[in-house]
Amino acid sequence: MAIFGSTGECYLNMSLSMLSATDLSTIASQVRRDIIRMVHGAASGHPGGSLGATDFLVALYFAIMKPDPNKFSMDGNDEDIFFLSNGHISPAWYSVLARYGYIKTAELETFRKLNSRLQGHPSPMDGVPGIRMASGSLGQGLSVALGAALSKKLNGDPRTVYCLVGDGELQEGQNWEALLFGAARGIDNIIAVVDYNRKQIDGPLDEVLSLGDLRAKLESFGWIVQEMDGNDITDILDQMSVAKQQLKKGKPVIMIMHTHMGCGVDFMLDSHEWHGVPPNSEEADRALLQLEETMGDY
Repeated sequence: MAIFGSTGECYLNMSLSMLSATDLSTIASQVRRDIIRMVHGAASGHPGGSLGATDFLVALYFAIMKPDPNKFSMDGNDEDIFFLSNGHISPAWYSVLARYGYIKTAELETFRKLNSRLQGHPSPMDGVPGIRMASGSLGQGLSVALGAALSKKLNGDPRTVYCLVGDGELQEGQNWEALLFGAARGIDNIIAVVDYNRKQIDGPLDEVLSLGDLRAKLESFGWIVQEMDGNDITDILDQMSVAKQQLKKGKPVIMIMHTHMGCGVDFMLDSHEWHGVPPNSEEADRALLQLEETMGDY
């Protein structure tokens, strides 16, 4: 499978199995550029968490799941599938879907605009390939992902379900019901990932509503728990490989992924103030100067 540039031409004519951590970092740089340009162009959106989750989403699609965009189906039979629960980081996901070949990169320019398929929170209603659930309201994605994973188990489908959840989302009670359900039913074909940047729109997570000892809580709910550096692609690949080895052992798997909000842009780094604020033109230019254009801007 090839990686495509802004006009659809082949950018890297190589098998995905040949992509190194350096190659993935190159793709991540372009995705971060896309995020800045999308949110600035719309004068609306969530750059902070999108930038922080970029490395994970790039690694997930280009090295871990490696789905075939031409064979996308809503039921997801016989393929690994992904659910984004913290839907406000849609700019990162839309960019990855475009750079991977699900949609044309030119469509990114329509982000959050009237009649666009790429609204602020992802929705399957407009037929965007790669998207299977709406995730505007926080706290629901893990429940949906567990339902999909249970369906795969019942149907004898050996593939894996992945789900990304924001740490602020874990202040929603539905997540803890889902965590109870996943362990009680032995749903062991799922890898959930918590984006643990410790920031949310109202401030530092610990000041708004602390999660306490998150690892101990998750383990007490019966999940296999691992941790990784979500802004180090090598560590993502290594730890997700270990996580995959823990599947089919009677317990669901969850990863605490330590990330930095605004990663890649110095004045956004680790600041909750960039959770949901678009950069103005001067700020966008400053950000883009820090991010290498590697695949061609849309």
